[in-house]
Amino acid sequence: QVRLVESGGGLVQAGGSLRLSCVASRSFFSINAMGWYRQAPGKQRELVAAFTSGSQTNYADSVKGRFTISRDNAKNTMYLQMNNLKPEDTAVYLCNAVIVVGAGPPQSYWGQGTQVTVSS
Repeated sequence: QVRLVESGGGLVQAGGSLRLSCVASRSFFSINAMGWYRQAPGKQRELVAAFTSGSQTNYADSVKGRFTISRDNAKNTMYLQMNNLKPEDTAVYLCNAVIVVGAGPPQSYWGQGTQVTVSS
């Protein structure tokens, strides 16, 4: 298992920036995949950015060029730098980790989420 704690959300004007953090309770080297998702009211949860195999990254088209995912393995912390924020970025942002143990199925874990609100 892994516990994930997000922070860094808040209220910001359009064009502003925020940096989200996700601290994991175990080493990243024991986690198979990690990423950021978001969920706006009345909408489905969607992938924002993620680390795929190795250090490769994947971004939603809507955030490419504005958001950057990164991590500090020594601190078991993943970040999401969000620049040039838009009102449509308003959502609860959640950290996700996927762990595979042996031949078992992937286990997905979620943080509690952090609210990001962008005013126009």
